Amino acid sequence: MNKKKRYKILLEFEKDNPNPKIELIFSSTFELLISVILSAQTTDKQVNKATRKLYSVANTPYQILDIGIEKVKYYIKNIGLFNIKSQYLIETSKILINKYNGLVPNTRKKLMMLPGVGRKTANIILNVAFKKNTIAVDTHVFRVVNRINFASGNNVFIVEKKLIKLIPLKFKYYAHSWFVLHGRYICLKKNPKCSICIISKLCEFFKKNRYLN
Repeated sequence: MNKKKRYKILLEFEKDNPNPKIELIFSSTFELLISVILSAQTTDKQVNKATRKLYSVANTPYQILDIGIEKVKYYIKNIGLFNIKSQYLIETSKILINKYNGLVPNTRKKLMMLPGVGRKTANIILNVAFKKNTIAVDTHVFRVVNRINFASGNNVFIVEKKLIKLIPLKFKYYAHSWFVLHGRYICLKKNPKCSICIISKLCEFFKKNRYLN
């Protein structure tokens, strides 16, 4: 895909949704961190349902430690991998208290040293909480940019590097959210909704698969 077409795609996303929001519900950087850790292999809807109850009793690292791992497990028991995620929440809270005075660090290196935090999670925190132009590549982003040939690559790190290089600065801050939402609701893994897609005229996948329209 050429530079001009990429620019037009991003422009369409901007026109359609100039201020996209992450679908996880949070009211602090710590809550965002916990929600993103919990969201691995789980839908945002499921996470929000669990954290609504969890955050009503514990929404700081100090409070998470106070209620303990068994209570944490109780509140997130309907989330996939809740046992290991409960450990992540406890260990992460300990580190935040001991090393960062209870605050969430604002560098990728420090974030990725927290249990349950990989590069994708770190990039989301940096982008959403600290307003940095990082681009997290989750399954939706990876699928969409490869499918439409916006940025191809056989692993998320390669795709992330390409996106950082190819996306103009003016679009970088919202790029992750645009591609996530597009992949979640339009460019589905199975049966993509090409007939209502705002970028179908620019999409190379659509041109090769017009029967889907």
